Amino acid sequence: MAEIGLFEAMYTARAIRRIKPDPVPDEIIAKVLDAAIRAPSGSNAQSWVFIVVKDAEKRKKLGAVYKKASAILSKLYEGAKPPPHMDPAKYERWWKTVVDLFDHMGDAPVLIVPCLKQSIWTGAASLPDDIKARMASAGRIAGSSIYPAVQNIILACRAFGLGTVLTTIHAFFEDEVREILKLPPEVQTYALMPVGYPKGKHGPVTRKPINEVACLDAYGNAWTVMPK
Repeated sequence: MAEIGLFEAMYTARAIRRIKPDPVPDEIIAKVLDAAIRAPSGSNAQSWVFIVVKDAEKRKKLGAVYKKASAILSKLYEGAKPPPHMDPAKYERWWKTVVDLFDHMGDAPVLIVPCLKQSIWTGAASLPDDIKARMASAGRIAGSSIYPAVQNIILACRAFGLGTVLTTIHAFFEDEVREILKLPPEVQTYALMPVGYPKGKHGPVTRKPINEVACLDAYGNAWTVMPK
């Protein structure tokens, strides 16, 4: 594949949910993983683990878990209206691709499960209770050590003409996923990503304008300089 520029990759790396069953060479997956580990991680701990699932039976089992989790997501979206930036037709097309993945997650030739090992802060147990409470409320920061790597996977896949998407609903049944992948207690999953050649096309990615989502100095004070 001819290399594409960084900004072209970012501007065209759509969420790809409809994926061909064609095999993906291990050499390309290796390069995607090598891109993943170039991402930053908290304290440079690099305590990530990437489970690459190619075995057909395991992919089928993970697909079944994802399908079961989709029933919960479907309930959450039941009766939902399109967000303001999406017209009903676009929203319907999006939902159809979501449902397609519900049924075909296990058919993707490769599944990547990005995981994290438990915190490197081994001295946390001896901290005062008030500090422990503050750390507990900040548990959401753990993702900062794995999701940059996930984004690198998305961009590397785009560079090689592959499609993928970040999904997380498998975590509704984390115990079942752990059993399928034989994960030790200290390892937790953070995403389930199908990888393969897309049935559709990449990009362009459409988003709200930055003056609707970015602020200067304080919330509500819109950023006004627009890109050219």
